[in-house]
Amino acid sequence: MAADLSDAFGLEHLAAAVVAKAQAGGWTVASAESCTGGLVAAAITDVAGSSAVFGMGFVTYSNEAKARLLGVPAELLERHGAVSREVALAMAEGALRTAGSDVAVAITGIAGPGGGSEAKPVGLVHFACATRLGTVHAERRFGAPGRGAVRHSSTVAALELVDEALKRLRQAGVA
Repeated sequence: MAADLSDAFGLEHLAAAVVAKAQAGGWTVASAESCTGGLVAAAITDVAGSSAVFGMGFVTYSNEAKARLLGVPAELLERHGAVSREVALAMAEGALRTAGSDVAVAITGIAGPGGGSEAKPVGLVHFACATRLGTVHAERRFGAPGRGAVRHSSTVAALELVDEALKRLRQAGVA
């Protein structure tokens, strides 16, 4: 139980740091989530004052939602599959555009316990974070520690990407 609490506090600390940095820079953040099902948005909005920096999040679990809400081209989904670098990038860029935010993070992966394959195993998660400076991608392979663990680790990784994006905006002097 103590390990779970320390993980929760670590997540809370990271989310609070993201909110504080976004507030300090006057930037806004959005999320586009698939396998995390809104956990990134929940972590951010758990922070008091987050409404000043978090306008919206998208839970786009289905391909149809990714296409309709974020503008992910059907061709990308068909060619690469929902769990891919290409789709993560398109999700982040679509969320940035749709939300009109300064930073948008996207997460798409296979939390398990089923749904994996040799090419795309359980625990494979693609992340993308978009800003007006560009879009970065990260891939993580968490293994199969359980659905909740993959989702939690993915939430932490997504918040770390947002934190790094906010640092880049500050370093670039983006107002």
